[in-house]
Amino acid sequence: MKTSRSWWTGTRDYLIMPPATSRQRAHGKRTPKWILLFVSLAAVFLISAYYLYQPRSTVSAAPCSVFAPGGCTTTYDGDRVVPAKVFTDEETSSHVVIREILSTPPPLSKSPKIAFMFLTPSSLPFEMLWERFFQGHEDKFTVYIHSSRDKPIHSSRYFVGREIRSEKVEWGKISMVDAERRLLANALLDPDNHQFVLLSDSCVPLRTFNYVYHYLMFTNVSYIDSYVDPGPHGNGRYSDRMMPEVRYSDFRKGAQWFSMKRQHAIIVMADSLYYRKFRLYCRPNMDGKNCYSDEHYLQTFFTMIDPDGIAKRSVTHVDWSEGKWHPRSYRASDITYELLKNLTTIDEAIHVTSEGKQKVTTWRPCFWNGVKRPCYLFARKFYPNTLDKLLYHFSNYTTN
Repeated sequence: MKTSRSWWTGTRDYLIMPPATSRQRAHGKRTPKWILLFVSLAAVFLISAYYLYQPRSTVSAAPCSVFAPGGCTTTYDGDRVVPAKVFTDEETSSHVVIREILSTPPPLSKSPKIAFMFLTPSSLPFEMLWERFFQGHEDKFTVYIHSSRDKPIHSSRYFVGREIRSEKVEWGKISMVDAERRLLANALLDPDNHQFVLLSDSCVPLRTFNYVYHYLMFTNVSYIDSYVDPGPHGNGRYSDRMMPEVRYSDFRKGAQWFSMKRQHAIIVMADSLYYRKFRLYCRPNMDGKNCYSDEHYLQTFFTMIDPDGIAKRSVTHVDWSEGKWHPRSYRASDITYELLKNLTTIDEAIHVTSEGKQKVTTWRPCFWNGVKRPCYLFARKFYPNTLDKLLYHFSNYTTN
């Protein structure tokens, strides 16, 4: 320690004075022992105070235990001074795998594609709109459908035979995350798939295919929504049973609808440790809380393992302005050119948090490769009866 070393240097200079003459050495008075003891104790006190009361924004370099293998550091979590995290054996193994995946570039492909993954209970009401969106770009996309209730009846050639083996999905339960992982696993079988977009049956495109393809393919981040909600509908859902792997300060919330690059999709497939924590300890009606894994698992996981690799926002718009449990749903009477065009020009992502009994709304600018750009490529939730109006306006509101 720099401070400690300087004190010992000063003491040594004081105790071993360079002799002037033999007479001075023979007749000089020795320093009383109580003074040396007092100086020593005062120095120890000052050193301790420095490390205990430095500003919370800094990270101490002092060892928290001289007996700890490799030492450890102290950090600040809110108002508490806590030891830096020491990984369990499982975490160490997991992070080795994750680090290797992140450092491995995706496979070369002559025709890299976007995997459009639809999570739906049955048929997709907007297949004809998606057909217009896909038309002419057959070598740049693939479609995967997870139908959790009924076998879909298709109206577009792009969706025929694209169903994967599906299981029942219950809202708010881990089966929702299982369906996402099932879609990713099937889409990863195609080495040409470089981006993976999760969509619902109520989603519609806001842009042309070329715009979406360029937006997703030419950036190196995944669009995974993730933010801190300090209230009861955010961090209030956290369970201490997730310790030690998932700490309270790691817990995040966000929309489940993502666009994910291939490396991140592989990491989701490789993860069992953090997935297991959420499967066991993030579910409705557990310990008097309602924790929904699809709103917290990926959001927390990627904040922990690659926080700079995600945009912390979604590319799928949803309107929570009505302040209800569910977002606003658009009916046929709502569909106008002005509405659709407005959705394409939004350039700030909105997050509503539950701080105490109040709801707090924050706006965050949307950036693409460091440049402020419109946020959204898709939107939800649209009723099936909006299809005709969406088809009518499509070529006008998706101008680029």
